[in-house]
Amino acid sequence: MAHIHLRKPWHARGLQPTPESVYLGRREFLAGTVAGLGGLAIGGCQPDATAQTSPSADRADQGRALTSETADLYPARRNPKYTLDRPITDQTAVERYNNFYEFTEQKDRVWKLVDKFQTRPWTVEVAGLVAKPRTYDIDDLIRKLPLEERLYRHRCVETWAMAVPWTGFPLKALIDAVEPDSSTKFVRFVSFKRPDEAPNQKGESWYPWPYFEALRMDEAVNELTLIATGLYGRELPKQNGAPIRLVTPWKYGFKSIKSILRIEFTADQPPTFWNQLVPNEYDFLANVNPEVPHPRWSQASEWMIDGTQLDRRPTQLYNGYGDYVASLYSA
Repeated sequence: MAHIHLRKPWHARGLQPTPESVYLGRREFLAGTVAGLGGLAIGGCQPDATAQTSPSADRADQGRALTSETADLYPARRNPKYTLDRPITDQTAVERYNNFYEFTEQKDRVWKLVDKFQTRPWTVEVAGLVAKPRTYDIDDLIRKLPLEERLYRHRCVETWAMAVPWTGFPLKALIDAVEPDSSTKFVRFVSFKRPDEAPNQKGESWYPWPYFEALRMDEAVNELTLIATGLYGRELPKQNGAPIRLVTPWKYGFKSIKSILRIEFTADQPPTFWNQLVPNEYDFLANVNPEVPHPRWSQASEWMIDGTQLDRRPTQLYNGYGDYVASLYSA
């Protein structure tokens, strides 16, 4: 019998959980029903079991900036509180299988298209209902706040999942530094718009670039909410959201906005990218819930990107983080 070689999902576009025809159909639907709009950066674990160590990062991974002024901060100390119930996902899979529509809708090609994307210099503006608004240089911000490594599960709305070692700081640390007004109820995040550096922002200009997301204030200050600046013990690769991204492991990945340029504190609920475009498919909260299917597929199970779609496991409510977040949503 001939040997059958099963290609890994980050090598084979045909193994993507949502076929290209579905994406094209979505694009045509949105173009016809959301005239004049057009945007996106989809990005997605109960702490348990024994802590694993990050795979060694002894190769020059494409897309990672290696010359910033904060590269010496990695690897950061691991926080043993946040562990996994499964092995850490293969590093190559995580860095070569991405949703980052600013560059392309083909997950296995994002890492090939980020070379022109400039992550230094980079500033993050913090504004809105705060006592101390300011604009931070990214390297200055990273040095001001203590970094730590956390092992989190990540669940995409498309049913694929991964388990990764993020490096970053709690969003609450930044929130405390800028002192929000008591009337603040939401935190809004905005990414970049650089069509000369991100080809799909030029090719799919009908999306409402730049990508934008938001959290309720109680979600933003939750201990799980992380601002990530590193991955696998080194700085974030561009395709994974460099130089700074949000990580909310109990929510679907599209909430975890990448490459943040602005953080704004508001009293009213702001619109979010996918919820504005397709509200019947993507809700504002976007909490992982196996009992609530997407209109076009079930959310009852998931598959790890360094495995195959045939090897599925049950999806956990809140991605397994109910002990940390369930009280936020109790009636």
